[in-house]
Amino acid sequence: MRSAAILLFAALAAIPGIAYTQTSVLDRVRQGGPLTIGFIEDAAPFSFTGADRQPQGFAVDLCRKVAAGIRTQLKLEKVEVRWVPLTVGNRLEAVRTNKVDIECSTTTWTLSRQDTVDFSLITFVDGGSVLSKSGSRLARLVDFGGKRLAVIAGTTTERALRDALGERSIKSDIVTVTSRTEGLKLLDEGRVDGFAADRTTLIALISMRRTTAAFSLLDEDFSVEPYALSLPRGDYAFRLAVNRVLARIYRSGDIVEIYKRWLGDFGPPSLLLSATYFVQSLGE
Repeated sequence: MRSAAILLFAALAAIPGIAYTQTSVLDRVRQGGPLTIGFIEDAAPFSFTGADRQPQGFAVDLCRKVAAGIRTQLKLEKVEVRWVPLTVGNRLEAVRTNKVDIECSTTTWTLSRQDTVDFSLITFVDGGSVLSKSGSRLARLVDFGGKRLAVIAGTTTERALRDALGERSIKSDIVTVTSRTEGLKLLDEGRVDGFAADRTTLIALISMRRTTAAFSLLDEDFSVEPYALSLPRGDYAFRLAVNRVLARIYRSGDIVEIYKRWLGDFGPPSLLLSATYFVQSLGE
C-alpha cells in the first residue's frame, strides 16, 4: 500500500501544471536559510540595478519590506537576503524551479501564469501603450496600420497587443525583442515605428536616457496590467506571510511614501490604483 501511494504521488507530480512544495520557504528561512529574491535589471522604476550595482525600485522596496516583515513574523534576529538578477524571459521559470523564492518586477498576474506560479496581492496597475517618435503623428493604435511595432516576446503586452490589433482589424508587422533596451534601440534607429510596453516603464525608459530625441505615447492604453509578486505555487504559508506584509503596507499608508519615492514624478496615483490599495488593506 505504501509503495502504491509513493508511485501515485510521483505520477501526479510529473503532470504538467501541478506543482508541489515539499518544504515551505518559511521553514527554510526559519532554519537559517536565505530568502532568495529575483529582480529585473532594466525595468525602472520598478526593478533595476542602481549606480551602486544594488537592486532598486518600487517593487524592490516592497520586497525589502516583505523580507523584514517575514523576519518579524518568524521572530528572527536577521534573515539573509540574496538578490538574483533575472530577465523578462526567465523570471517565471526561476520561480517555478525554485531558483528564487519571490520575483519582484513588473510581472502581470494572469490566470494562465497562475498555472505554474502563484501571486501575491496586486502591487500596481499599469496599462499597455506604444512609444513612437514625436512628429510621426501616431497618436492612436489604429495609426499603426501598415507600420512596424516592436514588443518584448512572451509578455502579456505582446498577447494584448496582438489581440487589440486583431479586434480592430489593424494589420501591423510585429517585431519581437528580448528587452526594453533593444526595443528602444530599434525605434531610435528607425527600424520600427513604435515600441509597445507598459506605459510607466516606457516613461521611465525615456526619462532615464540621455538623448535629445523626442518621443510620444498613445492617447489610449490597449490593456490593463495588474502587477503582483511571483511566488512558488502551492506554498500557501509563504504566500500568506507575503500578503500579510503587503496588506499592512497598504493599510498603514506606507505605500504612499514608496510611491512618491519612485513614481512621484509621474503624478499622483490613479483612482484605480488608490482603490486597489484600499481594497487590499486587509485586516488581521
